[in-house]
Amino acid sequence: MEVILKQDIKGLGYKDDKVTVANGYGRNFLLPKGMATLATDSAKKMHAEILKQRAFKEDKLRKEATANAEKLASVSIKVGAKAGESGKIFGSVTTIQIADALQKAGYAVERKNIELSEDAIKQLGTYSAKIRLYKEVAANVNFEVVAE
Repeated sequence: MEVILKQDIKGLGYKDDKVTVANGYGRNFLLPKGMATLATDSAKKMHAEILKQRAFKEDKLRKEATANAEKLASVSIKVGAKAGESGKIFGSVTTIQIADALQKAGYAVERKNIELSEDAIKQLGTYSAKIRLYKEVAANVNFEVVAE
């Protein structure tokens, strides 16, 4: 049975993918829960038109994200943290603090899109973080943890 997914389904596909599934899985689970629609000829034509329109919008977003990634790659920010004399931080630096520092620098980035290179940053020093701006567009931002 061929279906068009209405949402991302882990292990099966992403939204608007055409996938082939077992008849029972499609008929008893995906269709009744509204996770997919049956891929009829008319649904395939509508789906193709929707994808064509969406490709134009995604291309524009990808270009904007690439431009922002180039700007972010040259940015170096400072994150203040309370630290002892040995350079050890009381607590750790989190993505929230990095997002706040980027906000002050003029870049609106959600903290869920920031991936730290290390699990816990507990020392003063220079680190890097990966910021996902779009599906496959990411930028590495260097930041320095300084004592307040």
